[in-house]
Amino acid sequence: MSGKEVVRVGKISESIEAKKVPLSAVTKGAGLVFVSGLPPLDLATGELVRGDILVQTRHCLENVKAALESAGSSLEKALKVTVYITNCAYFEDVNRIYGEYFKHEPPARTFVTVGAWPWPFDIEIEAVALA
Repeated sequence: MSGKEVVRVGKISESIEAKKVPLSAVTKGAGLVFVSGLPPLDLATGELVRGDILVQTRHCLENVKAALESAGSSLEKALKVTVYITNCAYFEDVNRIYGEYFKHEPPARTFVTVGAWPWPFDIEIEAVALA
């Protein structure tokens, strides 16, 4: 593949466009897939999911999984994941859910505490994977 390809991810892409955020949920190029930081959006509606950090983490990882699959990749091909979170005290809870998605040979990962987002959620997750 040459050049950059923007991949649409159903309601996630629609939600981003509706909020007029200047980004693509997923891009592909040079044999790699790049998934933007995805908050806990409901895949069916594109609306933010409310709930504790366990619920939010699961939705974020489902969104990353769907984004990678939309680009012809998968969680198994993930090379690097970055978790952005509002409270480092969530570390163990996030790991509990994260471990369900990456059971064998997990990707490299960075866990970063951030101040806040303009919308009410506590976590977003981004990834880089092989195409």
